[in-house]
Amino acid sequence: MNFEPYPFEKLNNLLKNIIPNNNYAPSVLTIGEPQFETPQFIQDELCKSTPLLRRYPKTTGEDNLRASMREFVAKRFNTTLSDAQIIPTFGTREVLFNFPQYLLFNKPDSVMAYTNPFYQIYEGAAIATRSKVIHLNLNEQNNFKPQIDEEVLSTCDLVILNFPNNPTSSVLTLDELGVWVKLALKHNFVLLNDECYSELYTAEPIPSLLEASKHVGNVDFKNVLVINSISKRSSAPGLRSGFIAGDADILDGYMQYRTYIGCASPLPLQNAAAVAWSDEKHVEDAREIYKANFEVAREVLEIEIPKGTFYIWLKVGDALEFTKKLYKEYNVKVLPGEFLAREDANGENPGYGYVRIALVEDVEKTKEALKRVKECIGE
Repeated sequence: MNFEPYPFEKLNNLLKNIIPNNNYAPSVLTIGEPQFETPQFIQDELCKSTPLLRRYPKTTGEDNLRASMREFVAKRFNTTLSDAQIIPTFGTREVLFNFPQYLLFNKPDSVMAYTNPFYQIYEGAAIATRSKVIHLNLNEQNNFKPQIDEEVLSTCDLVILNFPNNPTSSVLTLDELGVWVKLALKHNFVLLNDECYSELYTAEPIPSLLEASKHVGNVDFKNVLVINSISKRSSAPGLRSGFIAGDADILDGYMQYRTYIGCASPLPLQNAAAVAWSDEKHVEDAREIYKANFEVAREVLEIEIPKGTFYIWLKVGDALEFTKKLYKEYNVKVLPGEFLAREDANGENPGYGYVRIALVEDVEKTKEALKRVKECIGE
C-alpha cells in the first residue's frame, strides 16, 4: 500500500531548514489536541481502576461504558439506541480505517466519497480497500458544504461526511443532513458522519445525523452511521474512547469482524471513559474556553465566529510561503490547507490558499499567537 505522508510530516519537511525567530516563544497551532489537563475526576477513575488490568476486556465493551454512551446520545441528541445500535471503539481513528475494509471487502470495484479537505484516515481507508475516490469539495463558493450530484452518488458504496467539519468549521443543519439520509436510502449507499466535534459548538447545539435520520422517517437508521469520541469534548485523547452507532444490521457483522482485530479498550480506560461520557459539566467548561478563544480571533483577525470546532480556516494567499514566513519571523506554526486536501478530478485542491489554525491553548496564549499571525498577514 502506498500511503501519503501525514500532513504534519509534510509540515516538518516544509520548515526543516528554517530557524525560527527566538525573540518569540514557540507557538504551535497545528494539531487538534486540546492543551488542557484531562479533568481530575476522569483521572481519579482511571487510577482507581488499575486493578482491572488483570482482566481481558471484551471487544463489545463493558456494560457501564455502553450504557454511558447510550445515555449521552439520548440526552444530547434525543435519540434512544438499542444495545445492537452502538459499538464502543478504541477512539475513532481505528474505526474510520477498518470499518471501510469490513464494509467493502466483497465489493470488487468499490467507490468511496468523502469531504475534501479531510481527515487523512479517510484516504488511508480508500487506499486499503482499493476504492475509487470521489472528492466532495468544500470551498468558499459552496459555503464549505458538499454539493450534491446524484448521478455521482448513485455509484457510491460509502460516503463519509464530517460535520462539524475539520478543518473548515462548517456545519450542516438538521434539514441538510436529512437530505443526505434520503440520498443514502434512494441510492443504497452507506452514509457515515464523523461527528467528533459535535460537542464543541459556540452557540446552538449542532445536530447529529442520527437525529436527521429520525427527522426524515428513517427511525431504524438504515444505511446510516455516526462516529463520535471524547478526545475533543473531554480533553482526553489518550483514553481512546469512541463509538460507532446506527444501522444495527451493519453493526452486527462489523462487531463480529472486530473480534478478530484486537482493538478492545483496557478496562481502566473503559471505566474512566464511562464517567467522562456521563458528565456534561466539564464539557460546558471546555466550550466556554473555546468560545473565548474565538472571541479573541474575531477581535484580532476580524473573522466571523464559526458555529463549531476549535479551528480557523484562514485565507492567506500562498499558504506555503505564509506558513514559512510565520514560522521564521514569528515562531508560530500553522498547517497549510493544501496538506489537508487533494486535487479532485478537475485539478482543484480546495485547500490552496488557506491555513488551519487550532485554537487549543488558553485565551492568553491564543491572543498572543493570533497577534503574531495578524502582523504576518499585514506585512
